[in-house]
Amino acid sequence: MENPWLLLALLSALAIAFISKIVFKTDQKLGPPGPKPWPIIGNLNLLGSIPHQSLHHLSQKYGEIMLLKLGKFPVVVASSPKMAEQFLKVHDAAFASRPPALAAGKHISYDNSDVSFSPYGPYWREARKILMSELLGTKKLDQFEQIRVEARRSFFSRLKALSGKPVVLREHLSRYIMSTICRMVMTNEYVGDSSIIDDGGMAEMMRDWFVLTGVFNIGDWIPWLGPLDLQGYVRRMKAFRKKSDSFFGYVIDDHIARRRDGADKDFVDALLDLAEDPNAQLHLTRDSLKSLIMNVVLGGPDTSITTVEWALHEMFRQPRIFERARAELDAVIGRDRWVEENDFTQLPYVDAIIMETFRLHPIATLLAPHYAIQDCNVAGYNISKGTSILINTWSIGRDPNTWDAAEEFLPERFMGKQTDMTGGNFALLPFGSGRRICPAYNLGLKIVRTTLANLLHGFEVELEEGMRAEDVSLEEQYGLATNPKHPVSIIVKPTLPAHLY
Repeated sequence: MENPWLLLALLSALAIAFISKIVFKTDQKLGPPGPKPWPIIGNLNLLGSIPHQSLHHLSQKYGEIMLLKLGKFPVVVASSPKMAEQFLKVHDAAFASRPPALAAGKHISYDNSDVSFSPYGPYWREARKILMSELLGTKKLDQFEQIRVEARRSFFSRLKALSGKPVVLREHLSRYIMSTICRMVMTNEYVGDSSIIDDGGMAEMMRDWFVLTGVFNIGDWIPWLGPLDLQGYVRRMKAFRKKSDSFFGYVIDDHIARRRDGADKDFVDALLDLAEDPNAQLHLTRDSLKSLIMNVVLGGPDTSITTVEWALHEMFRQPRIFERARAELDAVIGRDRWVEENDFTQLPYVDAIIMETFRLHPIATLLAPHYAIQDCNVAGYNISKGTSILINTWSIGRDPNTWDAAEEFLPERFMGKQTDMTGGNFALLPFGSGRRICPAYNLGLKIVRTTLANLLHGFEVELEEGMRAEDVSLEEQYGLATNPKHPVSIIVKPTLPAHLY
């Protein structure tokens, strides 16, 4: 070639192209495996109506850690205890935040100002601290024990009055647990027939909160489709916001009025004190007050209700479990009292039922999404800043490398073992783990344990006449908490001395 500079330029271009190709391929290998995304929608087409099941089936092909594109956003899914530990413990600080632009965070959580969905940082730390010190810490929970006892006795008294009649337990559990938490948080009875909202209206708000905070809203992942609201979720979120504004705004105003009268203080009053303190590290607006109160009042009950429901569904399919649990309760508790919170060190089989329910029917089948606040290498894979992380606890509970007979409900698998349920065992994560573990896990365990144990101890619980064990459905209704889609109708008959009810 006559021009050596042209030859040099061509050779340089070829070299650069070759090196770029190698680097590109290498970079590709450094990301987790996953299905090839489509233009615009990414892998949204692979998510069915029960997303955690869709992701579980994908993990069978792509492995325990996989990369998806939902719309234009990268999402990494962890489906094994080993990978959950990587995100929730080993690299917890890098993934402790929440995705910033979800519609639920904007419309339901008052611009991400609650503890569940607020980004990781000073606001979240201070908000969580006030929750623990004023409501959910061990000392406070001990102070509130009598409230829980009274609400529980009232619940069992109402069940006794329905003896022999068909009962859909969810409705009664909802009323009882909602009443318990409302009394702990707000003191006054704001829910009931003569109050600002009745039991049915509050139960509807609670269901909407769990469904709408857990949905896969297309506009979150394909932002230019957001204004179209193709699924109608944003419209429902805005309607929910109006209801929550009305109810929680009333609670705040009523507390402000009562404070002038020198009434006893509760959790809402503690928040109001903080909001009025010019030196407080946590700046609380009226909206953030509503959000923090709502977080506990609506977020607390359904997790307990769901666990008790799933436990009974599984036990109805295996009556032998009822028999063994009752035998343990009769031997340890006797027939002259109810089960109390401090009895559970002596009730390993009832506790095993609860653990097995958490395993096979986790409260949150997908933990609330985590979010990478920095680039990070996880198990040899590069995870870029801005990636959302989903921990599939439903898949972890069915991991054949961790659990024998993983699809079977076998409480016996936990007998004779010390099993942590509070974030230290990454094969069993009912409340999450790490910095973003559910702050109410201690309260949730107390309510689930005493509710289920006393139902088994104080009542003969049977299916409605004409329904067989094999008719009990395990089909799921997806949300932030995943409920039985078809609640069973049951018959309860009291078995303890009448004066106990």
